[in-house]
Amino acid sequence: MPTASDWVGKDFPTFELQDQEGKVHRLSDYSGKFIVFYTYPKDDTPGCTAEACGFRDNISELESLGAVVLGASILDTASKAKFAKKYSLNFPLLADPEAKLLEKIGVWKEKSMYGKTYMGVARETFIIGPDGKVRAHWPDAKGSEEHSREIIEWLKANRGG
Repeated sequence: MPTASDWVGKDFPTFELQDQEGKVHRLSDYSGKFIVFYTYPKDDTPGCTAEACGFRDNISELESLGAVVLGASILDTASKAKFAKKYSLNFPLLADPEAKLLEKIGVWKEKSMYGKTYMGVARETFIIGPDGKVRAHWPDAKGSEEHSREIIEWLKANRGG
């Protein structure tokens, strides 16, 4: 379930990022559509792969609900291309190697593992409405195939509003 957050009702920041094929994507490209914008820690890691494959497997239903899926993380377009090809991912993976957008939306955070702290990308999902405003936010999205089903259920219940 999405949680109340400071993002809901606010404009999502504009962006201009390249996908795995080098194509530039801008927020304005999707005016009038719902955008499932999810951020993930790293290409080709277990949780990120499960989450991406869930979106891949449910892309037809998401598109039938008027939504597009955009994944975003650090690493470059070459890494995104390798990840997309390996798992036949059928939606854009946006490269933000300098974490400029990721920092703006608050998902570039201090993390810790094995007693060491480092900066990394949090796994979060935003649903951006046709007007560019955030409609829902999952600040603790699951790295699982089931997460895409949560998004579908939310879209079915809320996309008219």
